[in-house]
Amino acid sequence: MADPLAPFRWLDDHDEIFCVSFFRGLAPADVLRRFGPDGTVGREMSLDELSEAVAEFVAATSGGEGGGHVGVIQADGWSIAIEPSGWCAVLAEYRTRLSRGCEMVAVSRHDYAEDAFVHAADGEALTCFTPHSPTARWGSDPDGLNPAMHKLDLPTDPMDDDEWEATWERLYEDKIPRAFALAAEITGVPFTRNLLDVPFLVGPSHGGHADGFRPHHR
Repeated sequence: MADPLAPFRWLDDHDEIFCVSFFRGLAPADVLRRFGPDGTVGREMSLDELSEAVAEFVAATSGGEGGGHVGVIQADGWSIAIEPSGWCAVLAEYRTRLSRGCEMVAVSRHDYAEDAFVHAADGEALTCFTPHSPTARWGSDPDGLNPAMHKLDLPTDPMDDDEWEATWERLYEDKIPRAFALAAEITGVPFTRNLLDVPFLVGPSHGGHADGFRPHHR
């Protein structure tokens, strides 16, 4: 049987902190304007150029304010925003603005704090959870993704301590590939490595806080 997580396992070896968000029906320039200040105009960059800009920002801010930049590409009717060293899209204070009038799916990896999965639409959190703890979901429709989650062997029912211990290692080991597989189930756009080979439209991001990563403000 084919491994449904195989197309996403490369993300285990990617950066320790990053966020990827998908926006249905928005052009990259529209996405940039939502991430940045009014009047934001992006410029084209390669992934290496984006990474260099982020590295300079992180060095200047000691990493407490995220990566300072977001790069956006387009695929199959969705704009995909990549925040190296950032986490803006999963923060409640930005989620409303980012998902206004559209559907948004976001996956954040943060090896020094907490990962996050967010499905939102029209400014409202629908289904959100920590990828290695999918039974503790919140939002206005916490069970809305259950069929897709079951397909990927993500449990949705509460567990007792013994059950949780039995599944913890499996969930934790594959948490990021499984979260991106779920994003692909929703969007129809697998986040594969080849997507990073095209130029990005890059602009500033307001994400990040000096006091660290705060993905669960509701």
